Amino acid sequence: MHSTETKTLQVPGASLHYEVRGSGPLLLMIPGAPADAGALTALAGCLADRYTVVTYDQRGLSRSVLTGPPADTDVEVFADDAHRLLAALGNEPAYVLGNSGGALTALDLVARHPEQVRALVVHEPPLPELLPDRDHWRKAFQDVHDTYRAHGAGAAMGAFIATVDGPGAAPPAMPDPSQMPPEALEMMGRVQGNLDHFLSHVLLPVLRFAPDLDALRAGPVPIAVGVGAASGDGVPALSARVLAERLGVAPVTFPGDHQGLALDAATCADLVHTALSHPVLA
Repeated sequence: MHSTETKTLQVPGASLHYEVRGSGPLLLMIPGAPADAGALTALAGCLADRYTVVTYDQRGLSRSVLTGPPADTDVEVFADDAHRLLAALGNEPAYVLGNSGGALTALDLVARHPEQVRALVVHEPPLPELLPDRDHWRKAFQDVHDTYRAHGAGAAMGAFIATVDGPGAAPPAMPDPSQMPPEALEMMGRVQGNLDHFLSHVLLPVLRFAPDLDALRAGPVPIAVGVGAASGDGVPALSARVLAERLGVAPVTFPGDHQGLALDAATCADLVHTALSHPVLA
């Protein structure tokens, strides 16, 4: 087991909580909201023998507290945080993994600051703005937001999961809390505490993001796009396939669904390592 060092970084409007483990070249891993660094703990542990792995909570979530009033937060703000975190960690370019909404942060980081990134893996980035039925998805996520305003976080998250997973998807497996380790229970509690901020200030701004495809295609950073083998046709999987096509790369198949990085960390770690160490340029 690798020890974990916990640190904070002050950025404009927030204090970022981040964790460092392992040794080797730097690998920054960015989770998607409403989750936090805990969602990538198992994967980080499986990669810490090959990389110095840094995970963090994005601003306004869990332990990365805001230092000003809550406000709508778009991908550009999240990407600026990632840029500042990498700058604080050293001058050498880092490997980067972005998962779900964290993949949007990573894509914008690479478009704006390619000099900071050696190679990028994005796993199921939800990009409804790239989909042919964009207006349908805009309405669907607006409905989630409106459900939150009218009926609260529980009803809204049910609608959100159904919208993200797509028609015909199996309901998400609910773990037995009595069988979960304490750190997993702690993370579940933190995520529950994130729902109001996520639904109020993150959901709609983030899902209106469209990556700078011209900058990504023209830039020097190789990008691998992962899609879950069991993901079906939900927004993240559809988006991943479209993004890969637009970047001119073949998608990398990961085990499981949208939660696959957490549920089969050992297999996913090997796939991430291969994609980072043997990147294929578009």
